[in-house]
Amino acid sequence: MELQIKQDGEYTYIDEGSGETMVLLHGLFGALSNWKGVVEHFSKDYRVVIPMMPIYEMPLKTAGIGALTDFIEGFIKLKNLSNFILLGNSLGGHIALTYTLRHQEQVKKLILTGSSGLFENGMGGSYPKRGNYEYIKERVKYTFFEPETATEELIDEVFNITKSIPKCMRIVAIAKSAQRHNLAKELHIIKVPTLLVWGLNDTITPPIVAYEFEKLIENANLRFVDRCGHAPMMEHPEKFNLIVSNFLKVA
Repeated sequence: MELQIKQDGEYTYIDEGSGETMVLLHGLFGALSNWKGVVEHFSKDYRVVIPMMPIYEMPLKTAGIGALTDFIEGFIKLKNLSNFILLGNSLGGHIALTYTLRHQEQVKKLILTGSSGLFENGMGGSYPKRGNYEYIKERVKYTFFEPETATEELIDEVFNITKSIPKCMRIVAIAKSAQRHNLAKELHIIKVPTLLVWGLNDTITPPIVAYEFEKLIENANLRFVDRCGHAPMMEHPEKFNLIVSNFLKVA
């Protein structure tokens, strides 16, 4: 399935399928392609919408959780979406949480996988080193339990991002903003049904983070995927899709 990228003003996005709407949010080094397996599975029965967040283009002085949440808020208003399922990975999970805290009435169900918002190791504990391909290769592989999940194409994509000084500055600014923007004291406000899908071998947001989310979000259900790192939807798409499908079937 070839994902069709669309453009509407400042927004670049994917909009596939029809039915109940699912909005998917990618991570800091994420791309629309990270969700390919999810789109292929769910677009048969759902409308799957994935906005591309302006992580590498946004003004440096505003680069952070607040401005990214504003961006998603604007996109959802433009597309006139309501009563939708909101799913986020890593930084995308953090933005999904902050959006839900602002607009809980809009979110029918919330799904988080490897979400930041409580604790995370950025790039495995350090910021990206410019121009060092082997270092970037090692860090990208560190994201997954099975290193071969990190394809040459994915490594090249991240490496090309980190070659840019302005992009690196924004990555650092957003990562620092995520670390500052701890949601521990706010998560009790969220009452919508929430699914936590976590890699049992996640080194970026370890399992202890998932347990903490489960404790702090009132209506949360935690499921682990074994032999899996920080991006279950990429490393084990069939298991991830089954867990999500079962959650969505529950009224």
